[in-house]
Amino acid sequence: MSRSAWAGEDVEALRELATAFFTNEALPREEEFAAQGFPSGDIWQAAGKLGLLCASIPEEYGGGGGTFAHEVAITEAQMRSGAGAMAITVHAGIVAHYLNAYATEEQKRRWLPRMASGELVGAIAMTEPGTGSDLQNVATKAVREGDEYVISGAKTFITNGHTAGLVVIVAKTDTTQGAHGVSLLVAEVGEDTPGFARGRVLKKVGQHSTDTAELFFDGLRVPAENLLGGVEGQGFIQLMLQLPQERLLVAAIGMAMLEAAVDYTVAYTKERQAFGKPLFKLQNTRFELAECATIARVARVFFDDCVLKHLEGGLDAATASMAKYWITDRQTEVVDRCVQLHGGYGYMLEYPIARLFADGRVQRIYGGANEIMKELIARSL
Repeated sequence: MSRSAWAGEDVEALRELATAFFTNEALPREEEFAAQGFPSGDIWQAAGKLGLLCASIPEEYGGGGGTFAHEVAITEAQMRSGAGAMAITVHAGIVAHYLNAYATEEQKRRWLPRMASGELVGAIAMTEPGTGSDLQNVATKAVREGDEYVISGAKTFITNGHTAGLVVIVAKTDTTQGAHGVSLLVAEVGEDTPGFARGRVLKKVGQHSTDTAELFFDGLRVPAENLLGGVEGQGFIQLMLQLPQERLLVAAIGMAMLEAAVDYTVAYTKERQAFGKPLFKLQNTRFELAECATIARVARVFFDDCVLKHLEGGLDAATASMAKYWITDRQTEVVDRCVQLHGGYGYMLEYPIARLFADGRVQRIYGGANEIMKELIARSL
């Protein structure tokens, strides 16, 4: 893979460091993490010591002082290594940026260094059992009582939900105002926090080592100062401003999976013998891989352009939606074709292509289902 225009020497050095960490420290523990349904806290702290958490957060708050390019390099290194347990994109690329954008100075200094070290794992609680992508109609409520908000409701499909010590909660502070009644509140939570409970670690089709859980709030009290932005009803706007970066991170995962699938399959078909010669020598194999490699190249050019635009502050929501939907669609298409070229071995979990197949399907659903992406794109036309 040639170097992207957004990846300077420092970004590539970080990519190499991340690749070594995920390959040598995280990947050997995938089965352990899959058996329990979440990565252990020590692997988060190990990543924090190497500067792999909050790489794009300012140094004054314990981060790496880098840019979104550094987050992408870490994401790509993680996905290509096959060590997908830690949802660093959610922790560092999403939650930390909500805090950096909207928290008070004191809160940034209190929370961000602990997130950068891996002491505090971050989650964002958006999705509810009955709302899915319809964020303006969330049912979770936050009622002001003196110097506190009292939060009640339930969330599901929450990435990092089982291990999170800090949760950004999407809730209604005004149930009569639709989108204008949505606010974001930050809660520090533990196993003994009154009014807070973790539900099941959810069993998924893929991503077995990644922490996905239910969260329940039954009178959870958080300080009023933990209202992000300090003004009620700003949550939906805050979400809309941050979602382009989230969607570009989903596209980054898809881009890495797409390219990895092609690489794995080229290597496999050159080694695998069929009808007395390498599978790669068969015309159908060559044509399939020629098409998949072309799709990967086109996707990479589009993705890199989006990253450059985002680094310059010019990535609009519609283009981010295009990247999220189109790259993840192509990712699942190419991975499926590559599974076919592996034959029966492509369905065996000991082969990386099978894990890409199982782990990658949800890419078209989370971060906003691809059908929602198309609706957002259509509104811009």
